[in-house]
Amino acid sequence: MRELVIAFGLFLFIEGILYALFPAKMRNMLKKLELINDSQLRIGGFIFTVMGFIIIYYTKS
Repeated sequence: MRELVIAFGLFLFIEGILYALFPAKMRNMLKKLELINDSQLRIGGFIFTVMGFIIIYYTKS
């Protein structure tokens, strides 16, 4: 459970630093995100989920 809290904190840190350093670029990126259809977002999310799982699996073993 501790690792999950640390991972969530790291996620928030990375997201926050991106918005703090590059607010205009992040706003433009979010506008472009509206142009991507749901199936592409779903596939991208699935790929990142699998990649994250693999990284966690190999790190923990």
